[in-house]
Amino acid sequence: MRRRILFIFSVLLIATLACEESVPTTPFPTLEASTSNAVETSYGFFPSPPEISLESVLKHYEDMGEYGDFVLFQHSVPWKDFKESVEGESQKRTDIRNQMILARQNGLDSIFVVDALNGLNRREFMELPWAWDANFANPDVRAAFKNYTLWVVREFHPRYLGLGSEINTYLDAYPDDAKNYISLYNEIYALVKAEAPETQIFVTFQWEDLNNLWEFAAEGRTAYETNWEQIEIFEPNLDLWVISSYPFVIFPTGADIPSNYYTPLLSKTSKPIAVAEGGFPSFGNAPFQGSEQSQVDYLNAVNDQLGGERLAFWVYLLLNDINLDSYAKKMGENHADLETLSMFASIGLREFDGTSKPALKLWNDIRNR
Repeated sequence: MRRRILFIFSVLLIATLACEESVPTTPFPTLEASTSNAVETSYGFFPSPPEISLESVLKHYEDMGEYGDFVLFQHSVPWKDFKESVEGESQKRTDIRNQMILARQNGLDSIFVVDALNGLNRREFMELPWAWDANFANPDVRAAFKNYTLWVVREFHPRYLGLGSEINTYLDAYPDDAKNYISLYNEIYALVKAEAPETQIFVTFQWEDLNNLWEFAAEGRTAYETNWEQIEIFEPNLDLWVISSYPFVIFPTGADIPSNYYTPLLSKTSKPIAVAEGGFPSFGNAPFQGSEQSQVDYLNAVNDQLGGERLAFWVYLLLNDINLDSYAKKMGENHADLETLSMFASIGLREFDGTSKPALKLWNDIRNR
C-alpha cells in the first residue's frame, strides 16, 4: 500500500515539476533546522498527498512543512539506471532531485530509505527488470542497490540512511537469502562510512512481526517471543535500532496497547532508536477498528514509552487522510490495491480536506516540547 501511494505521488510530482529546466549540480544547502544537526527528536511524514491532483501535492508539502521537520523518501530502486555506475543522468534521478527541491522550498529536510522490496508484498522485489533473478546474490541487484545508495549519499548527504524496510519480514520468508542481504548491507555500510562517516545507517524492523504477534507469520513462535537475533545479526554495523509499528492490526483500540509494548527496545540496546513509520486509523475498516481517541492513545503510547533523548526521529505515516474517491479515479474503481489502501485511508492526523483531528494537537504538543 505504501509503495502504491508513493508511486502515484511520484507520477504527480513528475508532472508538477516537469517544467523545471535545471536542478542543483552542487550539494543541496543545509537547512538551518535540519535533522543533520538534530540533538532532539525530529518528526516527519511520508510524502503521500490526500488527493490525486497537482494542487493537493503542492499544498501537502506546504502543510508538512508546518507540522514536521522532514520527509521520509522511500523510492523504488532505479535498477537499470544504476546497474553499471553511480554516475550518470536519467529521468528518475531528475525526479528525485525535484522532490528534494520541493521539500527544501517548504523548509523540510529528508531521510532516505533505500528499499528493494515491494511494500505490498515483502516476498517480492519492487520493479525488478524482467529476467533478473530476485535475490540478493544476484550481482546486478547488488551493484544497482550499492550504486543507487552511493548516489543518494553523494547527492543529498542525508544524516539518516536506511538500507532496507521491515527487513525481518523478508528474512522470515527467505532465510536462505538472508546471508546475501546481510553481506550486501555490510559492504555498503563500509563504503558509505568511508565517504560520509557522520551518516547514521540503519535498517527497519516490523515490530508486530518481530514480536510474533501475527499468528500466520510467527513460524510457530510464541507471541512476544521477540526475534532479537534478526536485529543483532546486523551488529556492530547498525547505528540505531529502527522499527515500524501498526498496532491496530493486533489491538482493537489504542488504549489496548500495553504500557510496556515498546519499552523492550530501550532495554535491549543502548543505541539511539527511531520509528520509521506507523499510525492508527481514526475510524474502523473491517477487520480492523479505529477511532480518534485510539489515534491519541497510540501517539501517547509511542511517546510515553520511547520518547526522550534516545528517540532520534519519528515518522507518522500520513499527515492527511486519503480521499479514496480521488485515488479510485486514478487507479481504477476495481483496482486490487484499493481495498488495502482503504484500511489506511483514515490513518492521517487530519481529514483529507485538512480538518484537524485531536491527534494533531497532541503531535504538535509532543513535537514542540
